[in-house]
Amino acid sequence: MLPLDKDSLPYDEGSERASSVDDYKVTCIQFIKDISNDYLAWVDYYKLPPEEDKKRRDRILATVERTNEWLAKVATTIKGVDVVMNDGIQKMAENTAGNPFQIGVFVNNSSGYTLAKSGIIDINVKAVGREGYKVKLGWHQKDRRFLISSTTTVSIDESHIVEGQEFDLLDLHLKMNAQECKPRDIISFTVIVSEMSEGQEHERRGVTTIVHVT
Repeated sequence: MLPLDKDSLPYDEGSERASSVDDYKVTCIQFIKDISNDYLAWVDYYKLPPEEDKKRRDRILATVERTNEWLAKVATTIKGVDVVMNDGIQKMAENTAGNPFQIGVFVNNSSGYTLAKSGIIDINVKAVGREGYKVKLGWHQKDRRFLISSTTTVSIDESHIVEGQEFDLLDLHLKMNAQECKPRDIISFTVIVSEMSEGQEHERRGVTTIVHVT
């Protein structure tokens, strides 16, 4: 099993083992580099066609680069470092698994690494299944639709989501309440989309997005 997320860990755990934010950043930057080798090893194990093999490796390595850039330049607290680090781990797992169908999550027309003001943040989820399949918004866990990690309390409004509704083309706008956020806060969230056939889930994939509040 791949370590898909670290949501069971308390985000302040690092504060007891780091003498400073900068020291903790150095530790986590090295950790991201080290753990990427585990995900690359999984790609080896899959024995993929050359083009797909290269695509997954490139995306894992790009995630290492962007995550470590955010660790160095964006995170300002121990908690912020943890949010960025876990976001990178989540993204590496997703890139290792690959995307059998098209899916994208956008904040202010950007994906993956994004910027937004505090307040109500619009999240645009788009997906299309392969021929003969439909798509729908899925659940991260049985009792939790979205995985959210942030330096300040945020939530995604689920009141307008029609449970079980399947689409040929999913083009959904979600609203994240980030009104308590201040500049330099960081939010990471994962949206799950399921590919469906005759009412049964065929595949499911997550897309993790990080937001730097400006």
